[in-house]
Amino acid sequence: MIVAGILMYVFGIIGNILNICVFTKWCRSKKKPQYSYCCRTSNSSLYLLGSSIANLIVIIYPLSTRILLDGYKYHVKESNAFLLCKLRYFILHTFDLTSLTCVCLAMLNRYLISSREVRLRKLITTRKRAKLIILFLICLFGLHNIPIIKYYGVSKAGYCTISSSIYSYYYLYTFQILLHGIIPIIFLSVFGFLTLKQLRIISRRKNHYGMMNSDKQLSRMLLLLSLAIILSSIPYCIEQSYYVLFNRNDRYQTSYFFLYHVVCSILFYTNPVSSFYIYYISTRSFRIQIYQILCPRRNLHYVAFYQIKSVATTTISLHESIA
Repeated sequence: MIVAGILMYVFGIIGNILNICVFTKWCRSKKKPQYSYCCRTSNSSLYLLGSSIANLIVIIYPLSTRILLDGYKYHVKESNAFLLCKLRYFILHTFDLTSLTCVCLAMLNRYLISSREVRLRKLITTRKRAKLIILFLICLFGLHNIPIIKYYGVSKAGYCTISSSIYSYYYLYTFQILLHGIIPIIFLSVFGFLTLKQLRIISRRKNHYGMMNSDKQLSRMLLLLSLAIILSSIPYCIEQSYYVLFNRNDRYQTSYFFLYHVVCSILFYTNPVSSFYIYYISTRSFRIQIYQILCPRRNLHYVAFYQIKSVATTTISLHESIA
């Protein structure tokens, strides 16, 4: 947990900071159509920007405290229970659910854009409304998670636990199974399949204003991210179900269960940590944007070269047509 957690912490912070830089530039860019295809898909980039900010918050605080609790076996006391239990789980569930919902909204936006029906494409919200939706989600999840601050406490063994048995079952079925498991898995699977189906239909026709390649890249990026979310959510839901239903008194009574708990914790944080690397592998435009951020001078000459070459080619073709 110490080794894997620290590596995930470092690479997760670096990756999400680069995500924020790229998606911010995509959302603001309006002049370069070859890189800023978010002019047409600005909401998708805006939702992914919100997801990256939420992931960064999850990595900075909840992941670091998870390394402290599981890696170094730090026992929580009543004096620091608010920071390590109440505030930690409040931040974790508020921003992790915000990140998952933003990814779901980005996938829904991709489906609406790829749809051939005009009435569905009209459902795409403006950028201003998308920002209001993200703020509304943060407030909604924050209000919904207020009982966590009230019911989370410290057990005799020094672990964070829920004092109310009724709320523990609500926490299990609502947070762990529904919000972190069933709902995002079904939503991303259904709309991911529908988006792929629409893109295959469109790809049989001619290139739609030069945007088909960008649509495929962004859709592929979201589909791979959805697969990572699904794979990382299932083991954690199983662990929480086992803990509440069968083994509530002593969470770490066997070394095998503790090993499974550590593995599930690592997989749970795979989603916020690995998003940048999924984007980088799956999307060529994302890689180009990263090169522009890390090496701005070199990329400036690269773009200028192709601009000069494009103008020269156009001039030659015009002379040939006149002759």
